[in-house]
Amino acid sequence: MKVQIIEKDGREMFAVVPIETWRELLEKAEMLEDVAAYDRAAAALASGEEELVPGELVDRLAAGEHPVKVWREYRGLSQRELAQRSGLRQSYVAQIERGHRRGTVDAYRRLADALGVEIDDLVP
Repeated sequence: MKVQIIEKDGREMFAVVPIETWRELLEKAEMLEDVAAYDRAAAALASGEEELVPGELVDRLAAGEHPVKVWREYRGLSQRELAQRSGLRQSYVAQIERGHRRGTVDAYRRLADALGVEIDDLVP
């Protein structure tokens, strides 16, 4: 590899490399970033910090279905079971799912805890 070193005040300050060498270095740096991102994601999955969800769930959320309903059904719970686990009334859960009530922050925190998700995952 041909490299030109530029010095300033007796110290190496810059390295000039051919453009093809620069492109190769840039591509390798991007690959290293991708590997690091993969490793972080794999560690989060292994620790239970993150989970994989099926595309169907993502599609339903993207289509505008209420996240509480989508996550509740994905977890295999009825409204009554979710209400019991969260300490809320079943009618309140139903109203939130239908969009007839916004729900309080406390209600969403309870629902998130009962569903095992972050509160941000439930806010439409």
